[in-house]
Amino acid sequence: MLGQNATKEDYVRLEAELGLDRPIYEQYAVYLGNLLRGDLGRSVRSGDPVSQLIIERGAASAYLAFSATLFSFLFGIPLGVLAALRRGKLPDVLITAGASLFQALPPFWFGIVLIQLVAVKLGVLPAGQMEGLDSLVLPVLTLGMFGLGGVVRLVRTSMLEVLDSEFVLFARAKGIRERRVIMHHTLRNALLPVVTYIGVFFAILLTLDAVVEVVFNWPGLGRMMFDAIVFRDFPVAQGMVLFAATVTIVINLAVDISYAFLDPRIRHGQ
Repeated sequence: MLGQNATKEDYVRLEAELGLDRPIYEQYAVYLGNLLRGDLGRSVRSGDPVSQLIIERGAASAYLAFSATLFSFLFGIPLGVLAALRRGKLPDVLITAGASLFQALPPFWFGIVLIQLVAVKLGVLPAGQMEGLDSLVLPVLTLGMFGLGGVVRLVRTSMLEVLDSEFVLFARAKGIRERRVIMHHTLRNALLPVVTYIGVFFAILLTLDAVVEVVFNWPGLGRMMFDAIVFRDFPVAQGMVLFAATVTIVINLAVDISYAFLDPRIRHGQ
Protein backbone atom coordinates (compact mmCIF):
# COMPACT_ATOMS: atom_id res chain seq x y z
CA MET A 1 0.00 0.00 0.00
CA LEU A 2 2.90 2.36 0.69
CA GLY A 3 5.31 1.28 -2.05
CA GLN A 4 9.03 0.59 -1.82
CA ASN A 5 10.12 4.14 -0.94
CA ALA A 6 8.08 4.47 2.25
CA THR A 7 9.82 5.55 5.44
CA LYS A 8 9.56 3.96 8.86
CA GLU A 9 7.26 6.78 9.96
CA ASP A 10 4.95 5.96 7.04
CA TYR A 11 4.72 2.35 8.19
CA VAL A 12 3.95 3.38 11.76
CA ARG A 13 1.29 5.82 10.60
CA LEU A 14 -0.41 3.28 8.30
CA GLU A 15 -0.36 0.57 10.98
CA ALA A 16 -2.14 2.97 13.33
CA GLU A 17 -4.72 3.87 10.65
CA LEU A 18 -5.44 0.20 9.92
CA GLY A 19 -5.46 -0.75 13.60
CA LEU A 20 -2.58 -3.19 13.18
CA ASP A 21 -0.85 -1.82 16.25
CA ARG A 22 -3.61 -3.17 18.49
CA PRO A 23 -3.75 -6.65 20.08
CA ILE A 24 -4.98 -9.46 17.85
CA TYR A 25 -8.18 -10.06 19.84
CA GLU A 26 -9.05 -6.37 19.60
CA GLN A 27 -8.42 -6.32 15.86
CA TYR A 28 -10.69 -9.34 15.47
CA ALA A 29 -13.46 -7.76 17.56
CA VAL A 30 -13.30 -4.61 15.45
CA TYR A 31 -13.38 -6.69 12.27
CA LEU A 32 -16.47 -8.59 13.40
CA GLY A 33 -18.19 -5.35 14.36
CA ASN A 34 -17.48 -3.88 10.94
CA LEU A 35 -18.62 -7.12 9.29
CA LEU A 36 -22.02 -6.92 10.98
CA ARG A 37 -22.45 -3.47 9.45
CA GLY A 38 -21.53 -4.75 5.98
CA ASP A 39 -18.03 -3.25 6.07
CA LEU A 40 -15.62 -5.76 4.52
CA GLY A 41 -12.65 -3.41 4.51
CA ARG A 42 -10.95 -1.61 1.65
CA SER A 43 -9.04 -2.87 -1.35
CA VAL A 44 -5.26 -2.59 -1.06
CA ARG A 45 -4.94 -1.78 -4.76
CA SER A 46 -7.71 0.74 -5.31
CA GLY A 47 -8.68 1.83 -1.82
CA ASP A 48 -12.37 1.29 -2.63
CA PRO A 49 -14.67 -0.48 -0.13
CA VAL A 50 -14.79 -4.22 -0.79
CA SER A 51 -18.58 -4.29 -0.42
CA GLN A 52 -18.88 -1.63 -3.13
CA LEU A 53 -16.62 -3.64 -5.47
CA ILE A 54 -18.74 -6.76 -4.90
CA ILE A 55 -21.92 -4.85 -5.71
CA GLU A 56 -20.40 -3.35 -8.87
CA ARG A 57 -19.02 -6.65 -10.16
CA GLY A 58 -21.95 -8.73 -8.93
CA ALA A 59 -24.30 -7.56 -11.67
CA ALA A 60 -22.01 -8.90 -14.43
CA SER A 61 -21.56 -12.25 -12.67
CA ALA A 62 -25.31 -12.57 -11.98
CA TYR A 63 -26.04 -11.81 -15.64
CA LEU A 64 -23.70 -14.57 -16.80
CA ALA A 65 -24.60 -17.09 -14.08
CA PHE A 66 -28.35 -16.74 -14.59
CA SER A 67 -28.04 -17.07 -18.38
CA ALA A 68 -25.82 -20.17 -18.17
CA THR A 69 -28.02 -21.80 -15.52
CA LEU A 70 -31.18 -21.09 -17.53
CA PHE A 71 -29.55 -22.58 -20.63
CA SER A 72 -28.62 -25.76 -18.72
CA PHE A 73 -32.09 -26.05 -17.21
CA LEU A 74 -34.13 -25.43 -20.37
CA PHE A 75 -32.15 -27.82 -22.58
CA GLY A 76 -30.97 -30.35 -19.99
CA ILE A 77 -34.39 -31.38 -18.66
CA PRO A 78 -35.99 -32.27 -22.05
CA LEU A 79 -32.87 -34.16 -23.12
CA GLY A 80 -32.74 -36.06 -19.83
CA VAL A 81 -36.42 -36.98 -20.09
CA LEU A 82 -35.95 -38.14 -23.69
CA ALA A 83 -32.96 -40.27 -22.70
CA ALA A 84 -34.94 -41.90 -19.88
CA LEU A 85 -37.97 -42.62 -22.07
CA ARG A 86 -35.72 -44.13 -24.76
CA ARG A 87 -33.63 -46.15 -22.31
CA GLY A 88 -31.07 -48.36 -24.04
CA LYS A 89 -31.90 -47.03 -27.50
CA LEU A 90 -29.89 -44.81 -29.83
CA PRO A 91 -31.21 -41.44 -28.52
CA ASP A 92 -30.33 -42.50 -24.97
CA VAL A 93 -26.83 -43.54 -25.98
CA LEU A 94 -26.13 -40.34 -27.92
CA ILE A 95 -27.55 -38.00 -25.26
CA THR A 96 -25.77 -39.76 -22.38
CA ALA A 97 -22.46 -39.86 -24.23
CA GLY A 98 -22.73 -36.18 -25.12
CA ALA A 99 -23.58 -35.23 -21.54
CA SER A 100 -20.60 -37.17 -20.19
CA LEU A 101 -18.33 -35.59 -22.78
CA PHE A 102 -19.31 -32.01 -21.95
CA GLN A 103 -18.94 -32.68 -18.23
CA ALA A 104 -15.47 -34.10 -18.80
CA LEU A 105 -14.21 -31.20 -20.93
CA PRO A 106 -12.45 -28.49 -18.86
CA PRO A 107 -14.53 -25.30 -19.27
CA PHE A 108 -11.48 -23.07 -19.81
CA TRP A 109 -10.25 -25.35 -22.63
CA PHE A 110 -13.71 -25.49 -24.21
CA GLY A 111 -13.93 -21.71 -23.98
CA ILE A 112 -10.58 -21.25 -25.72
CA VAL A 113 -11.67 -23.64 -28.49
CA LEU A 114 -14.88 -21.67 -29.00
CA ILE A 115 -12.90 -18.42 -29.17
CA GLN A 116 -10.54 -19.86 -31.78
CA LEU A 117 -13.29 -21.36 -33.95
CA VAL A 118 -16.16 -18.89 -33.63
CA ALA A 119 -14.49 -15.57 -32.82
CA VAL A 120 -11.07 -15.80 -34.50
CA LYS A 121 -11.62 -17.98 -37.59
CA LEU A 122 -15.27 -17.29 -38.36
CA GLY A 123 -15.42 -13.82 -36.81
CA VAL A 124 -19.08 -14.27 -35.98
CA LEU A 125 -19.05 -13.38 -32.28
CA PRO A 126 -16.75 -11.30 -30.05
CA ALA A 127 -14.03 -13.15 -28.17
CA GLY A 128 -14.61 -11.50 -24.83
CA GLN A 129 -15.60 -8.57 -22.64
CA MET A 130 -19.14 -7.53 -21.78
CA GLU A 131 -20.40 -5.65 -24.82
CA GLY A 132 -23.99 -6.46 -25.77
CA LEU A 133 -25.90 -9.71 -26.03
CA ASP A 134 -23.60 -11.22 -28.64
CA SER A 135 -20.69 -11.14 -26.18
CA LEU A 136 -22.76 -13.33 -23.84
CA VAL A 137 -23.12 -16.26 -26.25
CA LEU A 138 -19.69 -17.88 -25.96
CA PRO A 139 -19.38 -17.64 -22.14
CA VAL A 140 -22.91 -19.00 -21.74
CA LEU A 141 -22.16 -21.92 -24.08
CA THR A 142 -18.93 -22.66 -22.22
CA LEU A 143 -20.56 -22.75 -18.80
CA GLY A 144 -24.00 -23.91 -19.92
CA MET A 145 -22.78 -27.03 -21.72
CA PHE A 146 -20.94 -28.15 -18.59
CA GLY A 147 -24.05 -27.61 -16.49
CA LEU A 148 -26.25 -29.21 -19.14
CA GLY A 149 -24.25 -32.42 -18.90
CA GLY A 150 -24.94 -32.67 -15.18
CA VAL A 151 -28.64 -31.87 -15.57
CA VAL A 152 -29.11 -34.47 -18.31
CA ARG A 153 -27.49 -37.24 -16.30
CA LEU A 154 -29.38 -36.37 -13.11
CA VAL A 155 -32.75 -36.11 -14.88
CA ARG A 156 -32.21 -39.41 -16.67
CA THR A 157 -31.23 -41.26 -13.48
CA SER A 158 -34.05 -39.77 -11.41
CA MET A 159 -36.62 -40.38 -14.15
CA LEU A 160 -35.64 -44.05 -14.43
CA GLU A 161 -36.05 -44.49 -10.67
CA VAL A 162 -39.44 -42.82 -10.62
CA LEU A 163 -40.70 -44.60 -13.75
CA ASP A 164 -40.27 -47.93 -11.95
CA SER A 165 -42.22 -46.73 -8.90
CA GLU A 166 -45.53 -48.27 -7.90
CA PHE A 167 -47.50 -45.02 -8.10
CA VAL A 168 -46.46 -44.57 -11.74
CA LEU A 169 -47.57 -48.10 -12.57
CA PHE A 170 -50.83 -47.44 -10.72
CA ALA A 171 -51.39 -44.18 -12.63
CA ARG A 172 -50.92 -46.00 -15.93
CA ALA A 173 -53.24 -48.79 -14.81
CA LYS A 174 -55.93 -46.19 -14.10
CA GLY A 175 -55.76 -45.14 -17.74
CA ILE A 176 -54.21 -41.70 -17.19
CA ARG A 177 -52.73 -40.28 -20.36
CA GLU A 178 -49.03 -41.01 -20.76
CA ARG A 179 -48.14 -37.33 -21.16
CA ARG A 180 -49.78 -36.51 -17.83
CA VAL A 181 -48.04 -39.47 -16.18
CA ILE A 182 -44.67 -38.23 -17.41
CA MET A 183 -45.12 -34.51 -16.72
CA HIS A 184 -47.19 -34.51 -13.53
CA HIS A 185 -46.30 -37.73 -11.72
CA THR A 186 -42.82 -38.66 -12.93
CA LEU A 187 -40.93 -35.49 -13.82
CA ARG A 188 -42.14 -33.52 -10.81
CA ASN A 189 -40.81 -36.16 -8.41
CA ALA A 190 -37.60 -36.56 -10.38
CA LEU A 191 -36.72 -32.86 -10.17
CA LEU A 192 -35.57 -32.80 -6.53
CA PRO A 193 -31.91 -33.75 -7.14
CA VAL A 194 -31.89 -31.58 -10.26
CA VAL A 195 -33.00 -28.51 -8.29
CA THR A 196 -30.22 -29.16 -5.78
CA TYR A 197 -27.64 -29.38 -8.56
CA ILE A 198 -28.95 -26.24 -10.27
CA GLY A 199 -28.79 -24.29 -7.00
CA VAL A 200 -25.19 -25.26 -6.27
CA PHE A 201 -24.22 -24.69 -9.91
CA PHE A 202 -25.70 -21.19 -9.88
CA ALA A 203 -23.96 -20.33 -6.58
CA ILE A 204 -20.57 -21.40 -7.97
CA LEU A 205 -21.04 -19.46 -11.20
CA LEU A 206 -22.17 -16.36 -9.33
CA THR A 207 -19.26 -16.16 -6.91
CA LEU A 208 -16.19 -18.17 -7.88
CA ASP A 209 -16.22 -18.72 -11.63
CA ALA A 210 -12.78 -17.20 -12.09
CA VAL A 211 -11.44 -19.40 -14.89
CA VAL A 212 -14.07 -18.70 -17.55
CA GLU A 213 -14.31 -15.02 -16.61
CA VAL A 214 -10.55 -14.68 -17.08
CA VAL A 215 -10.67 -16.50 -20.44
CA PHE A 216 -13.44 -14.22 -21.75
CA ASN A 217 -12.24 -11.10 -19.88
CA TRP A 218 -15.63 -10.89 -18.18
CA PRO A 219 -15.75 -8.15 -15.49
CA GLY A 220 -17.37 -10.28 -12.80
CA LEU A 221 -16.71 -11.47 -9.27
CA GLY A 222 -14.63 -14.44 -10.38
CA ARG A 223 -12.26 -12.18 -12.29
CA MET A 224 -12.06 -9.86 -9.27
CA MET A 225 -11.22 -12.82 -7.03
CA PHE A 226 -8.50 -13.96 -9.44
CA ASP A 227 -6.94 -10.49 -9.57
CA ALA A 228 -7.10 -10.21 -5.78
CA ILE A 229 -5.13 -13.44 -5.38
CA VAL A 230 -2.57 -12.52 -8.04
CA PHE A 231 -1.95 -9.03 -6.60
CA ARG A 232 -2.21 -10.17 -2.95
CA ASP A 233 -5.19 -7.93 -2.28
CA PHE A 234 -6.17 -9.78 0.87
CA PRO A 235 -9.21 -7.69 1.92
CA VAL A 236 -10.87 -8.32 -1.45
CA ALA A 237 -10.05 -12.04 -1.41
CA GLN A 238 -11.29 -12.40 2.17
CA GLY A 239 -14.47 -10.45 1.42
CA MET A 240 -15.16 -12.61 -1.63
CA VAL A 241 -14.80 -15.82 0.40
CA LEU A 242 -17.31 -14.54 2.96
CA PHE A 243 -19.68 -13.40 0.22
CA ALA A 244 -19.43 -16.76 -1.58
CA ALA A 245 -20.16 -18.64 1.65
CA THR A 246 -23.18 -16.44 2.38
CA VAL A 247 -24.59 -16.82 -1.15
CA THR A 248 -24.14 -20.61 -0.99
CA ILE A 249 -25.99 -20.83 2.34
CA VAL A 250 -28.86 -18.63 1.11
CA ILE A 251 -29.27 -20.53 -2.17
CA ASN A 252 -29.17 -23.92 -0.42
CA LEU A 253 -31.86 -22.68 1.97
CA ALA A 254 -34.00 -21.53 -0.97
CA VAL A 255 -33.53 -24.93 -2.64
CA ASP A 256 -34.63 -26.75 0.52
CA ILE A 257 -37.75 -24.58 0.73
CA SER A 258 -38.57 -25.27 -2.93
CA TYR A 259 -38.73 -29.02 -2.16
CA ALA A 260 -42.08 -28.45 -0.45
CA PHE A 261 -43.56 -27.10 -3.68
CA LEU A 262 -42.20 -29.96 -5.79
CA ASP A 263 -43.00 -32.87 -3.48
CA PRO A 264 -46.31 -32.79 -1.52
CA ARG A 265 -44.98 -35.49 0.85
CA ILE A 266 -42.45 -33.00 2.21
CA ARG A 267 -45.10 -30.29 2.55
CA HIS A 268 -47.35 -32.58 4.59
CA GLY A 269 -44.52 -33.91 6.73
CA GLN A 270 -44.68 -37.50 5.51
